[in-house]
Amino acid sequence: MSQDISRGERWLSLLSDGGERLSGLCPSVQVADGRLGGQPARFIAVVPDADNHYPRAAHGEVGLLEGWTLAKVISETVAADAAAAEKRAIIAVIDVPSQAYGRREEAFGIHQALAAAAGAYANARMAGHPVIGLIVGKAMSGAFLAHGYQANQLIAFNDRQVMIHAMGKASAARITLRSVEALEKLAATVPPMAYDIGNYQTLGLLDALLDISHPDRPTSADRQLVIDTLMAAVTQARAGDRSLRHRLRGANRQSSALVRERMRADW
Repeated sequence: MSQDISRGERWLSLLSDGGERLSGLCPSVQVADGRLGGQPARFIAVVPDADNHYPRAAHGEVGLLEGWTLAKVISETVAADAAAAEKRAIIAVIDVPSQAYGRREEAFGIHQALAAAAGAYANARMAGHPVIGLIVGKAMSGAFLAHGYQANQLIAFNDRQVMIHAMGKASAARITLRSVEALEKLAATVPPMAYDIGNYQTLGLLDALLDISHPDRPTSADRQLVIDTLMAAVTQARAGDRSLRHRLRGANRQSSALVRERMRADW
């Protein structure tokens, strides 16, 4: 496969076994139907589109078109499977650098577009679809909230290019009036501020962290490891609680759990 495609595009193609893409969508949202463990599954990725109508979303960001398209695809999946005894698995392949920042995006309601996508994923999960988020690259800011964060299970590659955070280092440094170097030093001591995937795992939000030998040129063993992990996650999602309560069990989530407990007691 070519090296100039994004990780999201590469793994979407690999996991769907080159399955035919859903037509009629904006080019930056790619959807392929395939099979996982012999069962039908829908794979979804947001990918770069140099000719995007909104230039701020040209590099894989989640913007207006992407948010509304994700909401459309997922809602249509839920509607199509409404009478099915077993709902299709939805695999969100995640490699998104940010939401699309721009005056037009703000004026045209990017908050509504991204909320629609997040809401559609949550509705799919609550309707019984196993929704699995596979983080193969960046999962930043509102883009991650819109595409994948509402999954039953989150799986990430244990790789330096995988980054999960509210904002990029340069932006966070400006906001906190620090240099990037000073921010990195501080973040190393405060897990919720850290950028490495190891610290993120301590927050209890990841269900699996995979060591992939060649994320950009995956081997057959890499592919099989991911498929096996996805299949296990789908099985667990079908059998488990459809809420996201399990995310409060992380080593660095005790305060979050305590706050919720006290709020329930008072209210």
